[in-house]
Amino acid sequence: MKFTEFIGETHIDFMGFRKYAFIFSGILTLIGLIAIIQILLGHGNLGIDFGGGTAVQLKFEKPLKIDVARALLIKNGIEDAELQEFPDDNKILIRLKKLVATTEPVADRVISIFRQDVPDNTFIVDSSFEIGPTVGRKLQKDAITAVVLSFIGIIIYVALRFEFRFGVAAAIATFHDVIVVVGLFYLLDKEINLLVITALLTLAGYSVTDTVVIFDRIREYLRVRRKEPIEVIINNGINHVLGRSILVSFTTLMVLIALFFFGGDVIHDFSFALLIGVLIGSYSSIFVASPLLTIWKGKSGIFKR
Repeated sequence: MKFTEFIGETHIDFMGFRKYAFIFSGILTLIGLIAIIQILLGHGNLGIDFGGGTAVQLKFEKPLKIDVARALLIKNGIEDAELQEFPDDNKILIRLKKLVATTEPVADRVISIFRQDVPDNTFIVDSSFEIGPTVGRKLQKDAITAVVLSFIGIIIYVALRFEFRFGVAAAIATFHDVIVVVGLFYLLDKEINLLVITALLTLAGYSVTDTVVIFDRIREYLRVRRKEPIEVIINNGINHVLGRSILVSFTTLMVLIALFFFGGDVIHDFSFALLIGVLIGSYSSIFVASPLLTIWKGKSGIFKR
């Protein structure tokens, strides 16, 4: 089945909704900017990758349920530990933020709890490491650098592929997508860690790809329909690839929904970030990136072949 046959021929006036879309996106972007400022000021829910903390992985002789391990930690005054279970190897990873207060080193405290409360299930310390504030700040800078460089790369790629204004529009739309996801994570008090940053960079790649497909069709129409209003050309371009965009987004969402519900705690936030990101990315390609071309129209007739 051809993509265009998926929903048939459409004639939706997407540009007629652009004012409402800009207002909606402006609110989401403002929330995202506030979230980023709060995160940079240290008020966000940062994982130990960025905020510092301790990770201890124990390998038990016999299986130990993660709920039992969590109950033991809470019983001994450690309530904010993040636990990850590896049942095939009888391993449990305990991650604690630097806010956990004990009278002894955090790793030693965790080990002593299990030695004392589960004496019939011996274990070895598979790994133990601590991330200090200095390392956390360096990782924050590295993450910000990675995101900024990705946006510069997007602008250069789309500018070379199309025109500079197309590159700027694609970069703004991608920035919009990333910042909306960050804002949502902040509002939901979800942890920002390296895995979430990976999801944001993956989202940026998906978003720009979806935008480029629509831009490519708009560019074709701009070449052959120069006398038509740009709003009409953009509407035609989006409608022409709408079936393809919906089909790709739908199949991608099906995979992410499966990961979200059945992928386990390890990739839960990762899949959630991508799940929201794909929805926002599909929206922004139509209602953010494309309408921006009506604001910055450029010089008529100059389009790269």
